[in-house]
Amino acid sequence: MNLLRAAEFKVGILVLAVAALIAYMSLQVSDDPSMLGRSNEAWFLLNDAGGLVKNSAVRTAGIAVGMIKDIKLQDGQARVELTLRPDIKMKVTASVMIKSQGILGDKHVELTPGGAEDPPLPPKGQIVNVNDKGSLDNVINQVGDIAANLKEVSLVLKESLIKDGTRDHVLGRIVLNIEKLTKDLAEVTGDNKAKIGQIVDQINGITASLDEALSDESEDGFKVVWKRSMARIDSTLKNLDEITGKINRGEGTIGKLVSDEETSEKVTTAVDGISNLIEAGQKISTGIDINTAYLSGIGETTSFNLKIQPGLDRYYLLGFTSSPFGQVTTTKTALSGSQTGTYTSQTTFQNTMVLSAQFAKVFYDFTIRGGLIENYGGLGLDYSFLKGKATASLEFFNFGTMNVRPSVRYSIWKGLYVQGGIYDLLNSSNQNSTYLGAGLFLNNDDLKLLLARSPL
Repeated sequence: MNLLRAAEFKVGILVLAVAALIAYMSLQVSDDPSMLGRSNEAWFLLNDAGGLVKNSAVRTAGIAVGMIKDIKLQDGQARVELTLRPDIKMKVTASVMIKSQGILGDKHVELTPGGAEDPPLPPKGQIVNVNDKGSLDNVINQVGDIAANLKEVSLVLKESLIKDGTRDHVLGRIVLNIEKLTKDLAEVTGDNKAKIGQIVDQINGITASLDEALSDESEDGFKVVWKRSMARIDSTLKNLDEITGKINRGEGTIGKLVSDEETSEKVTTAVDGISNLIEAGQKISTGIDINTAYLSGIGETTSFNLKIQPGLDRYYLLGFTSSPFGQVTTTKTALSGSQTGTYTSQTTFQNTMVLSAQFAKVFYDFTIRGGLIENYGGLGLDYSFLKGKATASLEFFNFGTMNVRPSVRYSIWKGLYVQGGIYDLLNSSNQNSTYLGAGLFLNNDDLKLLLARSPL
């Protein structure tokens, strides 16, 4: 018997063909991409997975691109695992939105893969951008909140508009105040009808007078005066037109200034020079230093100094000092009755005005000064400490006898300072003296304030 012609063989072939056809059709209508081979997987966390069903479709722009593979519980949240088609390229900026499919509460996952230029999402990675605000439950909850608010508003309106009203709500107080105001207005108008009538009559008289004045056609009337004024305005406008015409044609000084490029450039250069000069003057910092000190055994000295600082790293110092060492006289007197020629000596100091003119260069907390110090060439070193409140100085001048003067200056309050030091440290004669004094330093702001408060 031929096996190929047997009825059993033919039936078996038919069954296999039908089974293959059914399998092929199932694959075609299935939303599971893993049934066709390779697929992408991802997952996300959701606070409430109600309405989502395992094996339901995942859509992008309304087109099924995968399915929900599984829904699990993870750390008190629902972990939703997705299986997607291999041609869906997931990015780290991918997002999912839970959307309702109808009023029965069914939901599906709407997927946005992310921007094309964004980095790819790792295999089986987490989608962190999740939006569940569009669910029907949230809409119903919002509608419920709106209904509750409307109920409260209607209750307030009802309480505010009842016969006796209420002052428990703002609207009720407004209604009561309006009612009181209209009642007061009615009483005022009722009690002052005669006065109101007089006011209306006066307004009527004023309007009649205005109408009469505007209609006056006499020589001094409004119409004639108005015509004269308009004629003068027209003449003035014509003159202005002639002036602007001459300027546009380059006639006259102003015309040359506007039309002649060379003249305009000269004026612009002059204005720029004045502006630069004013700007430079505004940047210069000026200070005045006035101080006095007492030298032990010698006397009193007073100084006036002007500090001009064009920049933060340099300044000029000009000053005058009343120096007790200006003129020193020593008188010797022989002792009476002495046979050995013994004498006594007396030194007298007289004040003389001396000049100082120095240039200073600032290096952080150190300053080097040089120039004329009290009529002699000299050099000065300053060191600032205690956040600028104290300054230690060492000056060298009069190099013939080498006058060395160390000093310390401390600022007490807003320009007021005390100072002390030793004058002519290396001199062991009577000119060696310690001194102590105080002074006042005024800067630009202080000078402006004094000038503003001055009676002049």
